[in-house]
Amino acid sequence: MLERAFSDRPIKLMQNLLKKVNRKINGTIIHFIITGLILALAAVLIVWTDFFLRLVIGLLVIVMAYLFFYLAYKTWWLKQEIEKFLKF
Repeated sequence: MLERAFSDRPIKLMQNLLKKVNRKINGTIIHFIITGLILALAAVLIVWTDFFLRLVIGLLVIVMAYLFFYLAYKTWWLKQEIEKFLKF
């Protein structure tokens, strides 16, 4: 019984959860960087012509929509992992 109380299983489960969360956070950071690069490119294009201004505004709306969907997915995934870990 004492062996069971001091098993490494809870520690390994927590380490696995933290590894998964860390990978997802790294993926989110990469997506934020890509979105930032797209917005920086859009800012340069806005300066040049009115056509690019309309194009960039449309692109900005699409990128923001993608960002919100992506953040919703990542939040849902994190919630599922925590619930699976805590076994609600």
